[in-house]
Amino acid sequence: MTALRLGPLLRYVDGSSATVWVETSRPGTAEVRCADGSGGTARTFQVAGHHYALVEVTGLTPGTATPYEVFLDDGRVWPLPGEEPFRSLPPSVIATPAAASDPTADPGPGLRVAFGSCHWAAPPTGEHDPVGPDALHALATRVAADPDGERPDVLLLLGDQVYADETSEATRAYLAARRGLDDPPGAEVADYEEYTHLYDESWLDPPVRWLLSTVPTCMIFDDHDVADDWNTSASWVADMRATSWWGERVRSGLMSYWVYQHLGNLSPRELAADPLYASVRENPDGTEALRAFAAEAEADPASTRWSYRRDFGRVRLLMVDSRAARVLTEGERSMLDPGEAAWLRDRVRDGRGSYDHLLIGTSLPWLLPHLVHDVEAWSSVLCRGDKGPRWARFGERLRRAADLEHWAAFPESFGELAELIAEAGTGPDAPATVSVLSGDVHHAYTAEPSWPGREPDARVTQLTCSPVHNSISPSIRWGFRFGWSAAARALGRVFARHGGAGKPPVAWRRTGGPWFGNQLMTLTMRGRSAVLRLDQAHTEKPRETRPETGSGRRTGARLRTVTEVRLSDQRGKAVR
Repeated sequence: MTALRLGPLLRYVDGSSATVWVETSRPGTAEVRCADGSGGTARTFQVAGHHYALVEVTGLTPGTATPYEVFLDDGRVWPLPGEEPFRSLPPSVIATPAAASDPTADPGPGLRVAFGSCHWAAPPTGEHDPVGPDALHALATRVAADPDGERPDVLLLLGDQVYADETSEATRAYLAARRGLDDPPGAEVADYEEYTHLYDESWLDPPVRWLLSTVPTCMIFDDHDVADDWNTSASWVADMRATSWWGERVRSGLMSYWVYQHLGNLSPRELAADPLYASVRENPDGTEALRAFAAEAEADPASTRWSYRRDFGRVRLLMVDSRAARVLTEGERSMLDPGEAAWLRDRVRDGRGSYDHLLIGTSLPWLLPHLVHDVEAWSSVLCRGDKGPRWARFGERLRRAADLEHWAAFPESFGELAELIAEAGTGPDAPATVSVLSGDVHHAYTAEPSWPGREPDARVTQLTCSPVHNSISPSIRWGFRFGWSAAARALGRVFARHGGAGKPPVAWRRTGGPWFGNQLMTLTMRGRSAVLRLDQAHTEKPRETRPETGSGRRTGARLRTVTEVRLSDQRGKAVR
């Protein structure tokens, strides 16, 4: 019998259709059957000896939540029959948005968007977790406890869904048994097969697995999905390409990202128009077609686009690739290549007035602590050679050691994004809010920009939430706290003067945080109002079970609300 190896993951959902991703043990036909009679089937496709299907579910009714089951070759494989803890979890459902209505009408419950980044795999249940409780596990616990209550309408995972370069003890043991750790890349993953192990480790935790089966997800990569500091600079890329192992690693990282994450970001219409998806599905083995695509994407980033757009009623999400789409040549450095930058501008401008909220997802924060911003801008001047070759060599060493590679390290791109956001947020047809959603930096904060001599009509905020499940050293924690201080701002101006960099085109202030811990933010948008909430994961203390029933509350992760703030009211007026 064909077995379910991983999944199901509920990915794209609109008013009448959805996609459900699965990995299976062998070739076969995957089918999703919904309680209301809707459903869909798909034949599996093969990559590197693994078998996958992305099932398009059609015939769904807008504004409903319908339970579903997964069958492989007519055998039911989900829910997992009779297995704990799955037996105690509610059915997986596909919840569709209500049909579009008059924007002046009652918006109903609105749209809830949860987001965060940096999810290091949790150890098996019952084992000590060195980085604390998993926020995804805690979210699953909250949703499962009240299936008809509040739940995210979509979950945005903003990078580092797996860690190819910082592996767990269990993964290191797996790598040692498979090939040994003496040869490079040692305890890091080397090929596609090892990437499949990372996804197993991250997504097989029972509560997380159930959560991903019932809450739609949108994903984008960041550096650790491939390697720490991925695409930091041209010299970094040259150094990596000179190694014996990098080629296989980066191709495998992009191949696995395409299979496990990227495909589910696309709508059924986009999938139907994708020639690579057609090729992989039509061939008995799609490995070589996908490998050739990944090789070209690594050699020429402009040859592919990982960014995508999703419209959720009157909320627009633009998920931006701020990692692979870079131009790295010194003197021409840009966070986005020209085609990618044009794509972003066009999607912001398309249908102005048709959306009340604009979400720009970028794994890397646009607005950083002021000292960090100034040091990154200064390092970009040094690395460009403006202060001579010795300073350039120092700047490159510093850039790599301190991860100076955010939007601030690409000053022209920083300014272009600032101008685009101001344009989007200004005018009678401007949205109520423009929110830049980011992660990466292993803490959470909110910041608000201001433009000299002008003020957008929209409420503009940088919303940063990280990690979902990871840690941060005490020294770095102190550094981020200091980075927002008045003393740090003064020190930053010293670096700015030495580099000769002018003032950034925007000023900004921290409006919340920094908060440290495993956490998720949720943005609830109802009409033109928007409310932000930050929840952190905490370990619940164990209570005695009742021996007569075996029931009772056991140790587990729970979410606790840290802060909640209104960004705009129902009229779309900013609330400060």
